[in-house]
Amino acid sequence: MRIGELSRTTNVPVRLLRYYEDQGLLTSHRSEGGHRHYDPEARATVARIRTLLAAGLPTRVIRELMPCFVGDSTELQPCVFDHLRDQMAELDSRIADLTRARTTLGEIFEASTRSPGATGSPGAREPDAHGGAPLPARDRAPARS
Repeated sequence: MRIGELSRTTNVPVRLLRYYEDQGLLTSHRSEGGHRHYDPEARATVARIRTLLAAGLPTRVIRELMPCFVGDSTELQPCVFDHLRDQMAELDSRIADLTRARTTLGEIFEASTRSPGATGSPGAREPDAHGGAPLPARDRAPARS
């Protein structure tokens, strides 16, 4: 199949398919006219690439994992489990870093809203009830008297 058809059937832009090929994740064959042609398995390959990207893996890691799939599924061979564990540990570390940054920012915000100049400022924000991101003043419920 040609690149346009692969793009339509996988809902992945042609530009990304070319990028996947440049990264060594996807292979094509060239016609005499220079057009890219893909094997029918390319649909499953693109689906795998998209799944691994959604899992936060960089393309260099995905390239290493591509030969390790079992059949047509997203199941991987046990020989790459250590590699997957390393990637999960890296994600856990990034999550911990972001959680610390969020806590620090919340502390700065709390200290700032207690300062005399912070009350009543038009852009003031207050944290939501679940401890998540503060709501902009325009999205808060009106104060009750």
